[in-house]
Amino acid sequence: MLRTCALLSATVVLGVGVAGCTGSAEADRPQIVVTTNILGDVVENVVGDAAEVTTLMKPNADPHSFEISAQEAARMDAADLLVTNGLGLEEGLQQHIDRTSSAGVPTLIAGDVIEVLPYTSEDAAGADDPHFWTDPSRMVDVVDALEDALADIDGIDVEQIRDNSAAYRGDLAELDEEMSASFAAIPADRRALVTNHHVFGYLADRFDFRLVGAVIPGGTTLAAPSAADLRDLTDAIDEAGVPTIFAESSQPDRLIQVLASEAGIEVDVVELFTESLTEPGEGADTYLTMMRANTERIADGLTP
Repeated sequence: MLRTCALLSATVVLGVGVAGCTGSAEADRPQIVVTTNILGDVVENVVGDAAEVTTLMKPNADPHSFEISAQEAARMDAADLLVTNGLGLEEGLQQHIDRTSSAGVPTLIAGDVIEVLPYTSEDAAGADDPHFWTDPSRMVDVVDALEDALADIDGIDVEQIRDNSAAYRGDLAELDEEMSASFAAIPADRRALVTNHHVFGYLADRFDFRLVGAVIPGGTTLAAPSAADLRDLTDAIDEAGVPTIFAESSQPDRLIQVLASEAGIEVDVVELFTESLTEPGEGADTYLTMMRANTERIADGLTP
């Protein structure tokens, strides 16, 4: 194959020949498929060039409702490892996940390797909260499990995986320290979070915040608030006296702006990156960048 490529490079059909060889080389590498882009970024950091990583969820998409093509579904079927969030997050993708599971595709479900929290809201009480990435210490658990799962794949460079995993765990530890230091400056009576929907349960648990409420009930963006939901939340915001409420970048903030207006109180509305990474240059194109941006905005919004 190498000799064939060398000969083709001297001909007019250079582009076709090289593309064919490159495609073959990529096909020979282990194939890792990841459902969501936040997990995709973490997997890419751990894998490096030891395998080919395909992330199904596009930047700025909604993990609850994004869809995939037939070609991407076929990639799932052929994966050496499928990495999913689990805990009901990828609602629009569940049929494909169920199919690959039944077919025996090796799968790492991140929700199975962390300490799971239930939603704290009454409307979602008892359900598992899938938004564990808001706590970087739980992402360390995911990296640990990912390292082991990748090491079991035939043909993968295990030493590279071990080195990459150790380096990324260091990045996560540094992130955790930065978040702790930033949030320490927020007085206890101001550590209250109001968002579009319930996303920050793990952050609240890790960094000692109170969850006052969310505009959208339950744990999914596919739900919609009722007039009673808005009235109850308005009362809770008024009682808590929070100076800032937070809107997600994955959704329009119209509802949360209306809520702020109807509450009859002076409250700022600040956008956070929550369930999806962005395109490069839009403020949250990696997991670490996203978390640092959110930390800064939460600290600025709640610190006197």
